Amino acid sequence: MKVTTQPLVSVVTPAYNEEQYLAECIESVLAQTYQNWNYTIVNNCSTDRTLDIARSYAAKDPRIRVHDNEEFLKMLANHNLALRQISPESKYCKVVLADDWIFPECLEKMVAVAEANPSVGVVSSYQLHGRQVRSAGLSYEQNLVSGREVCRQFLLQRLILFGTQNSVLYRSDLVRARDPFYIETDICADFEVCFALLSTTDLGFVHQVLTFSRPRPGSFGTISFDVGANYGSLLNILFTYGRQCLSDEEFGHCFDLQLSQYYRFLGRRIWMERDREFWAYHKAALAALGIELRNSRVMLMALKELLFKIPSPTSLREIVERRFSLKKIRTSQMRSVIPGLGGKLTDDGHNRKSNS
Repeated sequence: MKVTTQPLVSVVTPAYNEEQYLAECIESVLAQTYQNWNYTIVNNCSTDRTLDIARSYAAKDPRIRVHDNEEFLKMLANHNLALRQISPESKYCKVVLADDWIFPECLEKMVAVAEANPSVGVVSSYQLHGRQVRSAGLSYEQNLVSGREVCRQFLLQRLILFGTQNSVLYRSDLVRARDPFYIETDICADFEVCFALLSTTDLGFVHQVLTFSRPRPGSFGTISFDVGANYGSLLNILFTYGRQCLSDEEFGHCFDLQLSQYYRFLGRRIWMERDREFWAYHKAALAALGIELRNSRVMLMALKELLFKIPSPTSLREIVERRFSLKKIRTSQMRSVIPGLGGKLTDDGHNRKSNS
């Protein structure tokens, strides 16, 4: 397909203090076999060389432009602003996070699947997260899945065929029609938006590793996982979209399973959490869904966990090791990046005071 006949893809990168990785990210876009793209890098008041690096590339390639925020924005607010920069002529949109990158055939392969299937609203692929390949499980001959079915399999079997912003391609008209694109108070906003889009469209899938995500200690994802913020967000997704793709029996099964997993997590935390804000956060998260936090159930799960671990010295050692490995991010300052625990969300997952 010649460049003149290729649909335009708008690529965006929201960036805050990413001088260490930004050049690698930009180079991965420049290395694409697909050539009809434009690229906007959104600098969120960085205090390092991020802006200089972005401008140096923009000076060499007219397809690259830099948007420099006048005021610092929370992380998801900055991601939403970045998506508002996409070209009105673009047919597709790709987010490439500043500390991640994409493989050379990423745009070519994703666009090809979308062009071959007009019902597709989101395109995904295998993704490399550190050394781990994710989003596996779909039969190799299948590159089109109905939106309803992919959401159903996510809820029933945790078959996760879409993930972070970095791992998917969106249809631009869907991005323009939803503002703000990401719910800025939801730590699983990337999953939520895929559920929303797939309620009316289908998923295209490329059976090839096309994106790379960099795991980082102290990142927003790591802190969210330690706090357990994903449990409430996933329950919210079930309540919001589950009835559209599940039978009443399946919905009840998913609810019981997710709530049980939530209580099991809280039961494990009994032995290591003394932070009142942590428990207040989870009480509020459940209350927002109309669920009362039952302390008796938390204690029951805590006792079960302890009885399960006691016979195994290895398990007990793992608990101790995990407690100390996560100790560095169990501070009010680090945890304040989570909505509901105070503070601000930044692009690198660290706390920062807003200058607005």
